[in-house]
Amino acid sequence: MASMSFALTRFSGLASKTTLSPDFDHSSRRNFLPPNRVGLKISSSSSSAAADSEPDLSVTVNGLKMPNPFVIGSGPPGTNYTVMKRAFDEGWGGVIAKTVSLDASKVINVTPRYARLRTGSAKTDVIGWQNIELISDRPLETMLKEFKQLKQEYPDRILIASIMEEYSKTGWEELIDRVEQTGVDALEINFSCPHGMPERRMGAAVGQDCALLEEVCGWINAKATVPVWAKMTPNITDITEPARVSLKSGCEGISAINTIMSVMGIDLKTLHPEPCVEGYSTPGGYSYKAVRPIALAKVMNIAQMIKSEFGEKDFSLSGIGGVETGYDAAEFILLGSNTVQVCTGVMVHGYGHVKTLCAELQDFMRQHNFSTIEDFRGHSLQYFTTHTDLVRRQKEAIEQRKAERRGLKSDKDWTGDGFVKETESMVSN
Repeated sequence: MASMSFALTRFSGLASKTTLSPDFDHSSRRNFLPPNRVGLKISSSSSSAAADSEPDLSVTVNGLKMPNPFVIGSGPPGTNYTVMKRAFDEGWGGVIAKTVSLDASKVINVTPRYARLRTGSAKTDVIGWQNIELISDRPLETMLKEFKQLKQEYPDRILIASIMEEYSKTGWEELIDRVEQTGVDALEINFSCPHGMPERRMGAAVGQDCALLEEVCGWINAKATVPVWAKMTPNITDITEPARVSLKSGCEGISAINTIMSVMGIDLKTLHPEPCVEGYSTPGGYSYKAVRPIALAKVMNIAQMIKSEFGEKDFSLSGIGGVETGYDAAEFILLGSNTVQVCTGVMVHGYGHVKTLCAELQDFMRQHNFSTIEDFRGHSLQYFTTHTDLVRRQKEAIEQRKAERRGLKSDKDWTGDGFVKETESMVSN
């Protein structure tokens, strides 16, 4: 378990299901893209909408048009046709299916595989969620048939396949080829699953090793013909390092963060860990509300890196981690996210929760007179700096306030517009 307008053009051999944006610039393709990949241009819904209209939640990311930025994150909410269809019917902007690999027979899940962290006894008191669930245990061919059926029934909705494979160039190439034949709109590469099968060099075993990551990204991006998002692990010292490698190796986007390696706790009556399987457990991935501050910091780090090192290049960022409300989503967008993924939140609140998310995000936008997502995306990045700079800024502000209290230093400082205030600044009582 784990999640602007761009213009899109596809080249020969790949049928397009996406309409080209009218502002498409054929010169915008990045030089490092292989000849069969997607060309991109970023923009957003027009900000010239009438001031009295409802805020526009639609986004276009890597050529993929979504009615809103809320995307089902890879995990149980995207595990089969029935639940993914429900997500589309309820109005989610996109769906990322549960991660698939070539050989599902090696994937064996256990039960129970979830544990919750509570601050009280009520359902609303849950703040953390741990899972020891692996990737999809369903046969790949079954998942592929369901991807194809979903794209036939919902041709205008965005379906993204999450994929993960062993350290094998031919294995990755086969998986990408088979998945793309179903018509999925993009690929999210699971470089971040924190538990299960590290001995096969899968998941976080790749995302934590930048040399290995660069090699595997090279294989993937040489083969893929649809946009590729690399999903980052937070279980690393500096998350910008694998994000940078992924983008330099040809990925169009970054998803962050996957779950945080954790031990949920020990039952003080039985002395066994949770979740408890036949008296035993194993560390797993931590998610839900308690991880949001960590996720926001990682997203901020990645967004700053993209802005400073890649400039105007058209990369996307999908924020993940503890999103339960539309206001939570606004925070991720203010830090540079194009889309926001929700996984555990769906498991707690259900698929219909997207309506609440959209309403709350629009409420935030109305409060600030924002018409589109792009009007405020990345706005708050400018307010982050170093601790040394914070000290300097505070010192200067204190000096300025002292100067204002002392009044004017010289007759030349008097102004006509501020004469009354300047006079008051020198009165002692």
